[in-house]
Amino acid sequence: MGYIKKLFTSLSVFELCLWLFSIITVTASFLLAGNFNPLTLIASLIGVTSLIFIAKGYVIGQVLMIVFGLLYSIISLQYCYYGEMITYLGMTAPIALMSAISWYRNPYKNSPEVTVSSLNALHRILLVVLTIIVTIVFYFILKAFNTPNLFSSTLSIATSFSASYLALMRSPVYAVAYAVNDLVLIVLWILASMENTSYIPVIMCFAIFFINDLYGFVSWQKMKKRQSSDI
Repeated sequence: MGYIKKLFTSLSVFELCLWLFSIITVTASFLLAGNFNPLTLIASLIGVTSLIFIAKGYVIGQVLMIVFGLLYSIISLQYCYYGEMITYLGMTAPIALMSAISWYRNPYKNSPEVTVSSLNALHRILLVVLTIIVTIVFYFILKAFNTPNLFSSTLSIATSFSASYLALMRSPVYAVAYAVNDLVLIVLWILASMENTSYIPVIMCFAIFFINDLYGFVSWQKMKKRQSSDI
C-alpha cells in the first residue's frame, strides 16, 4: 500500500485530475451501456492507469500494460478480432515486458523516472523495416483467419508495433504512434459496434486513451528537456 500511495502522490494535480476523469468517464460509459463485459471494464481501467504512469516514465506503467495486453487479447478473441488478439498477445505484451526491463535498467539518476532517449539513424531504419515486415506478415495471417475489417486490423498492427518499438527505445514519439493507433482502434470498434452495441464503451475507452497519449507526448517532451538541461 505504501508503494501505491507513493506512486499516486507523485502525480501532479493535473495528472491526478486526468486519471480521475479517465476512470470516471470509462466506468460511466460502461455502466450506462447496461449489458457490458466486466472483463472489458477491468482491462480498460488498467489500461488507463498504465498510460498515466507511462506518461511519467515509470516502469509500473509498462507492467500494467502487460496485464492490459493479456486481457485485451482475450476480449478481441471473443469478438473474433484475431488481429488485435495476436497483436496484443504476441507483440504488445512481450514488447511491454522488454520495455519494463529496459526502463528498469535505465533510470534517470536515482529517480523512478526513465532516462529519455533519442532514435539514431540505425534505430529509424530498423523501425521502418521491421514495421513493414511485421505488417506484411500479419496481413497474410489475418487474411488466413478471415479477420473482419482486414484493412483496419492490419493498420492497427502497424501502428501498435511502431508505438511499442518506440517505447522500448525510450523515445517520446512513442506517444504519437500510440495516439494514431488509438484512432485506428476507435474506427475498428465503431465497425464492431454496428453489429453489437455493447462494444460502444470500448470506443469511449480508446478515446480516453487518445487523450492520455497526447498528454504522454507533452510529458515526455518536458522530461527530455529537463534531463538535457541537467547534463
